[in-house]
Parts: sequence; structure tokens; C-alpha cells
Amino acid sequence: MTRSISILGATGSVGASTLDLIRRERDQWHVAALTANCSAAELARLAIEFDAETAIVGDESCLADLREALSGTGIKAAGGARALCDAAARPVDITVAAIVGCAGLAPVMAAIEQGGTIALANKEALVSAGDVMIAAVAKHGAVLLPVDSEHNAIFQCLQGNNIADVRWITLTASGGPFREWTQAQLDAATPKQAVAHPNWDMGAKISVDSATMMNKGLEFIEAHHLFPVGLDRLRIVVHPQSVIHSMVEYRDGSTLAQLGPSDMKVPIASCLAWPKRMETGCAPLDLPAIGTLQFCAPDEGRFPATRLARDAVHAGGAAPATLNAANEVAVAAFLSGQIGFTQIAAIVAQTLDGSIGSAPASLDEVLDVDAAARQRAQEILELL
Repeated sequence: MTRSISILGATGSVGASTLDLIRRERDQWHVAALTANCSAAELARLAIEFDAETAIVGDESCLADLREALSGTGIKAAGGARALCDAAARPVDITVAAIVGCAGLAPVMAAIEQGGTIALANKEALVSAGDVMIAAVAKHGAVLLPVDSEHNAIFQCLQGNNIADVRWITLTASGGPFREWTQAQLDAATPKQAVAHPNWDMGAKISVDSATMMNKGLEFIEAHHLFPVGLDRLRIVVHPQSVIHSMVEYRDGSTLAQLGPSDMKVPIASCLAWPKRMETGCAPLDLPAIGTLQFCAPDEGRFPATRLARDAVHAGGAAPATLNAANEVAVAAFLSGQIGFTQIAAIVAQTLDGSIGSAPASLDEVLDVDAAARQRAQEILELL
């Protein structure tokens, strides 16, 4: 039976992997909407290939190019923030939410309010607006399926079990490309080095987050909202091989782990086929060839981002949204050559020092906190 799908962020790494899976079972999917921030030519190419009903660019300045590229195809073109939310609100069997950063907040909420199934790849949505979004999921009867490999692994390990029986949830981290670097090397790290992840093929922002370990800090906060076992039962372990994607230990001493290749098509396929399974084309896991699996505790001296994230979620209120916004500003500044690698965490810490306010109670309040935090982070940047 044909299933309908909308992909928010179709030209990014998660969007590309999702479309690659759809290619394998093309006759089983109807593509309703594809979106991108701009990338009009690439978005149009994908829309034509997958016979999408509509294509949307978040940046309205790219809309004319998109319309020209789709001229004569019968595929509708639209642009702007409102159009993104309209696409997310379309009644489809599954919406893949893969817009990176806080820009994905409103579309994710629109998809939730539609009451459908959302494959969530935008971790920033739950970090900044976790309480608001989880409440909306319950109110509208939506289903959230986690796409992040770690959260998808936890989701799989929890199936058929009672969350009350969980003793520990362990998020694994590769440690990024700088895991064994000295402090002096970290101080001199370049954007090119930071985006060269040893195990995963990801976009620039997420790759830098992995290098700083902020990615794992954000995932810690996300896990807190997705799997309500209590903050004291969540922990992070560095696992350089990225073979075990996360683990759940139960009170009887049993630990369930999800293993797989370092390929996002595996967790995406888990969401697309849920509660069934589908082919991914990924090579089988060859444990004898891997040989050894290593584990160690995070070094929060060299990589303080996980501590900052843990402190933010413990503090609650506006702190998690402030953390996320400041990190986005700092990472963008690093990628543009404005600051050094180790200044990313420093700017986040300074922005958090001025964070006050209660927990946002609505999406508008989340966006207000986000805007204020970005302004504070920019002011800190200007003083450097």
C-alpha cells in the first residue's frame, strides 16, 4: 500500500538519506512535499525525480529560481516561513523533520498539531521547546519517532519493556575528530578539521557540534524529554567505533544495546518502516573485522559542552533554549573564521551566565528566549 511522506530539509544529509531509501521502494511512497532553505536547483531536481506535489524554500528570495526550475512540471512552488509550516501541516502518513537548528521549531510544531507521525531529526526542537512540544504531542495525539541514531537506538531497546524498569540509559558518543587532541591543538583547530568526522557523514553545523561534544549535550537534553526516566538515569559514554549507538540497562542487570553501521539510513529506515523493518542497502555489520569496541568517560575539561548542557537542563527555565541559541551563533562564527574552536563553548557559557527567566510556555515564548539569547551571544562576540 502506498504511503505519503513530506520531507522538511530534503537537501540536507538526513533528507538525502531518506530519499535514497525511498528510491529503493519507489512504488510504495507518494511524496507530498519537499522543502529546503534555498538550494532551488537541487530542490527542483528532487521534486521532479520524486514527482512531489509541492516544493518549498524557506528563503523567499530563492522562490523565483524555484518557480523557474519547476516551470511546466505541474509541481507547485512556494516560499517563506508560513509556507514551510503549511507543508509541515499537510496530512501525510509520515513527516520527516530534518531542518537544522531553531529554524525547524515552527514547522515541527505545525506537524505535531496536525496529529500525524513525525520522524524527528531536529534535536534543537526538543532542546529549546521540549516541554511545549511534548505537551503538544499528547494534546494532538501525534507520534514522535526519533531519527538521531542514539535516540533511535534507545527507542528500539525500550520496545516491549516497561520504562519504569530502566536503571540507566547510556548515550554513546564517538568523541569526534579531536578526541585525542591536546588543548593546544584544540585551540588551533580549523573549521575544515572540525567538519571531518571520522565515522559519520553530516552537515557542517552538526559536525562541529560533534567535535565540541555539544551534539551529545543536546542529545542528553533530547533524551530527557523523549524518555522520562529522570536526569539521574541518563549518562554519556565515549565509544570511538560508533558501533553501539546507545544502551538501556534494566533493573535486573540486563543491558540491551542497538548495534549497526555508522550510516543514518539505518535509524531513518527504522522510522519509515515502524513498526516493521525495511531494506537499507547498508553492508552487514562485521564484528570480527571491527575486532575491538572501546569505551571511556567524556573529558569535560577539554570538552566542556556536555557539562554545559547537563547544567542547563538541570537549571531548567530558559537555560536549555539559551544554550541552543548561543551554540548556533557560536558555531556559525567559528565556521566563518570569526572565532577559534575552543571559544565556541566559552561563548555558550558566557551567554548562559546571563540567562534568566522561567520555562517558555508556548512556541512564541521559546522564540522570544531564542532571540534574546542570540542577541546576548552576538554582543559577546563583538567584544572579542
